[in-house]
Amino acid sequence: MTRRAWILVDDRRLRLFTLFMLYVAQGVPLGLFWFAIPAWMAANGADAADVGYVLGLTALPWTLKLVNGFIMDRYTFLAMGRRRIWIIGAQTVMILLLVVCALAQPAAEDLVLLGITGFVVNMATAFQDVAVDGLAVDIMEEDERARASGMMFGGQSIGIALSTALSGMAMARFGPSAAYLLSAGFIGAVTLHVVNLRERPGERGLPWTAGEAHPRNREIHVGAWWPILKSTFVSMVKPVSLFWIPVLLVRGLHYGVFAGVTPLIGTGQVGWTEEQVTGLMGAAQFVAGLAGLTIGGWAGDRFGTKKSGIVMFLAFLALSAWMWIGVARWGSPITYTAFVYAWVSFDILITVVTLPISMRLCDPRVAATQFTLYMATSNFGITLGAWLLGMSDGLGGLPMMFVAVFGVHLVGLGLMLVVPFPQRNEVSGHVADRLAEGVEPVPVRN
Repeated sequence: MTRRAWILVDDRRLRLFTLFMLYVAQGVPLGLFWFAIPAWMAANGADAADVGYVLGLTALPWTLKLVNGFIMDRYTFLAMGRRRIWIIGAQTVMILLLVVCALAQPAAEDLVLLGITGFVVNMATAFQDVAVDGLAVDIMEEDERARASGMMFGGQSIGIALSTALSGMAMARFGPSAAYLLSAGFIGAVTLHVVNLRERPGERGLPWTAGEAHPRNREIHVGAWWPILKSTFVSMVKPVSLFWIPVLLVRGLHYGVFAGVTPLIGTGQVGWTEEQVTGLMGAAQFVAGLAGLTIGGWAGDRFGTKKSGIVMFLAFLALSAWMWIGVARWGSPITYTAFVYAWVSFDILITVVTLPISMRLCDPRVAATQFTLYMATSNFGITLGAWLLGMSDGLGGLPMMFVAVFGVHLVGLGLMLVVPFPQRNEVSGHVADRLAEGVEPVPVRN
């Protein structure tokens, strides 16, 4: 007797658990490629230019998420649901690439191979991210969206934290191949869970099994390219939107810089091993995730998104100034630990409190596409930050990276103070329904 497959639209607990696990899986390659591998490279003699080069290529796919959303909305295999085929396909690619990495065993000096690996794995992860966001829109009921967003956001943070700590430990004790295989194994387990699911009754589990497209999905699936492009362009070139774009770039740039600075200071100044650095980053990511879920949401509701965003820009200015002035203290484990916990927590908090502004600027007709474009802009800022780190030697060394971050955050703070970004505290139900299509709960900077 064949066991009945799990149907997402019929089971609230299953929906929440599945979204949580999918975002944990998404956090695994982010922790591996954003933190564990840079720490391993730094511990094995890589300099700032090397780490910045690899991080820059790793971050690049996240700037292309708009393209992912267009492709997924236009093309899918409805007999398996609107999103499952993309989720299963993306995670399968992630698994295969990680296994290939384990077999190829690129060394710390193989910058091109490491950069290409980071690029292609994160490209697949970005496709998974957009597909899961779309799945959430399709299957979640209105009264559970807030809880689902919390579980998705928390799941990604937990995935990054566990991956950073466990991958770092595996690299230090058994070599990089063990970290690749460990990551592939976990993503594989989550993929098997998705294979056993159905979005709606009557759908196929896999392309060659029995089933058919659900009538609801056939009704809403459209493929009109030009209207989406035209409306998105008109909305993006509005003055308030053009002023918001540099704020998003600033928000991403500090992540690209600090993600690379962290292992370089930890191994070079403090004298820690890559296992110690990744363990600290994992703990910081976990604490930051909890802070975003609690403090971030409370601050946005209590003080408003704009005021909370201003406070977070001031926090980054203070942190950057403190690190630049206190170069002599960089070798202190206490100073280093405080810096890591601070910047990781500030990064998630500034993302949480400013996210509603991006939502409010979106045209309801193209909210998903426009919101994804805003997120891609922020992710491009991460790439710029990583490339800036790669030029640090020519700019005066690592201390000047904190001066650069201070300078760009002054620009972001000025825009937040002067530009009348939207302040209303609600988003219409229609916009809320469409926004989640492009939402990136945190990051990467997955």
